[in-house]
Amino acid sequence: MRTAYCVDTVRTAERELMARLPEGALMQRAAAGLAAACAELLGRVYGSRVVLLVGSGDNGGDALYAGARLARRGAGVSAVLLAPERTHPGGLAALLRAGGRTVPASAAAGLLRRADLVVDGIVGIGGRGGLREDAAPLAALAAGSGAAVVAVDLPSGVEADTGEVRGAAVRADLTVTFGTHKPGLLIDPAREYAGSVRLVGIGLELPAEPELEALQHADVAALLPVPGAESDKYRRGVVGVAAGSARYPGAAVLAVAGALRGGAGAVRYVGPAAEAVIARFPETLVSDQGPAHAGRVQAWVVGPGVGDDAATVAEVLAADVPVLIDADALRLAEPGAVRGRRAPTLMTPHAGEAAALLGVAREGVEAGRLAAVRELAGRYRATVLLKGSTTLVADPGRRPVRVNPTGTSWLATAGSGDVLSGLAGSLLAAGLSASDAGSAGAYLHGLAGRLAARGAPVGAHDVAEAVARAWREVTRG
Repeated sequence: MRTAYCVDTVRTAERELMARLPEGALMQRAAAGLAAACAELLGRVYGSRVVLLVGSGDNGGDALYAGARLARRGAGVSAVLLAPERTHPGGLAALLRAGGRTVPASAAAGLLRRADLVVDGIVGIGGRGGLREDAAPLAALAAGSGAAVVAVDLPSGVEADTGEVRGAAVRADLTVTFGTHKPGLLIDPAREYAGSVRLVGIGLELPAEPELEALQHADVAALLPVPGAESDKYRRGVVGVAAGSARYPGAAVLAVAGALRGGAGAVRYVGPAAEAVIARFPETLVSDQGPAHAGRVQAWVVGPGVGDDAATVAEVLAADVPVLIDADALRLAEPGAVRGRRAPTLMTPHAGEAAALLGVAREGVEAGRLAAVRELAGRYRATVLLKGSTTLVADPGRRPVRVNPTGTSWLATAGSGDVLSGLAGSLLAAGLSASDAGSAGAYLHGLAGRLAARGAPVGAHDVAEAVARAWREVTRG
């Protein structure tokens, strides 16, 4: 499992470690890892041209010490000092001793155009509000230089704790982060600026509970239901799907497609799209009597394509089993009915739906995903899966938030969310908690999207068809 810790926690751990180490030892550990990553990216260090963008903090010191190591291996290293009077003195001395040089910011443009590698040591993990006016042009020049850009710990200008980008920021090809991941490296929009991320261990001792966690294959495999010798379709769990309408019958078909691949033993469908569902999936158990009379289920999925059928939504919310609320049901569900439920509830909005529930602009949710998912979970007393370029899963009042590491931009296609709803709802029926069902469902769905797309456009049906392949890949070990 990959974990991320907030700035205050990281700084506390660094202080505790530095108190036990010789002065400067921690920075040397970081610089050694940074220099090794830069050398690997360059391929051939001797004769390469390296430009360091150096701010006044410890990140600037890390960059200078790493630059000294590269200079000793034959690289031509130039440091652009943004705050010469506050530059890390030990790092600067080390660079000059190794044969590196300093240049004024006014000369940076020419250097950057000829550089093979640019090291971003402008701002550390405590930066807020984007780059200052003197640093922003350097970030733009680095991005347009054609050189590889390596960020020290975090791209300068992005916010470590939230993943927000509130102004100009460095776009890195590689971020070398120290001790632990920071939340901004895992959450968009900041994640997009980080490029590939390499974690360098420096010996930090961190608390058991992180700010964020990202499941990996082994974590998901441990969650997925496996039928035993005595299992039958009912013991494996039955998921009910209340979805679709005369206008949107395809939503029901896609939700059922996801549900059939999610580990439950049977799927019951309730709604006006029964004919379309049976035509595509004859194994589905259909009913026209409403959710309360559909037969026993261990979980419900409600919402995809239901239009304005508030009565069905209310009937499902009244059931004393886990419920996944998606799409139209997010709009139709009475907040009090959601908050008052005793059984687990999983809400799965995208950014637009989350914005409507919170009464804010969509852009605000997309810019501050972590705050939005926590606010929704607390307000509705439900587990919330916030879909998007970064999918987050939050339980009310609980840390850590889970961030999904799989997916592809090709999943931004009509009906993809319906498949996810059915898949996660089926995992609920199989006995997973709301948080685990949402996390494992998002992981499989994202991986299925990658497998189906392989760099080309796909439809939601293709994603559903690839879930079995994703399941096998996760559990193969």
